[in-house]
Amino acid sequence: MTNSAEWRRYEVVAKQIIEHLRTEFGFSTVEGKQLVDGESGTQWEIDAKGLTEGSSTFVIIECRRYTTSRLKQEDIAAVAWRIVDTGASGALVVSPLGLQEGAAKVAAAAGVRAVRLPADASLENFVVEFLGNLYASLRGVQAVAQTGILTPVVENNVPPSKGASAG
Repeated sequence: MTNSAEWRRYEVVAKQIIEHLRTEFGFSTVEGKQLVDGESGTQWEIDAKGLTEGSSTFVIIECRRYTTSRLKQEDIAAVAWRIVDTGASGALVVSPLGLQEGAAKVAAAAGVRAVRLPADASLENFVVEFLGNLYASLRGVQAVAQTGILTPVVENNVPPSKGASAG
């Protein structure tokens, strides 16, 4: 798979990006890596936790930096069990390559949403695919693409440079 420094960096960057885009993901806050108690009497280490204001439920955020194959059915089934055991309302699974066909079926049945994030992403340079939308930050120019239309997001009153694109 990957070396430990690469996957740790991926987890940190994924959490930072989801926190940065928290409203697009439906969260009011995003907490970092932690242990969550399960009804089975076990504890689960999760990479991050998405919370919605006014709700006692949470969403598990798991990162899988698999660079040679899409996530398998068994990978998503393990996350699905964490949802059940912890009482979470669902999960986000962040990975560079997405889900295999069987994994997509399990995800749909279990409330697991796939988020695609390149393995080499950084907070300054990323493209995230989530629910058919693309969210990008490319050297400070941020954009959102929905149904094929790229809309620059101007921050700090600095307009995007001419010719900026998400790919």
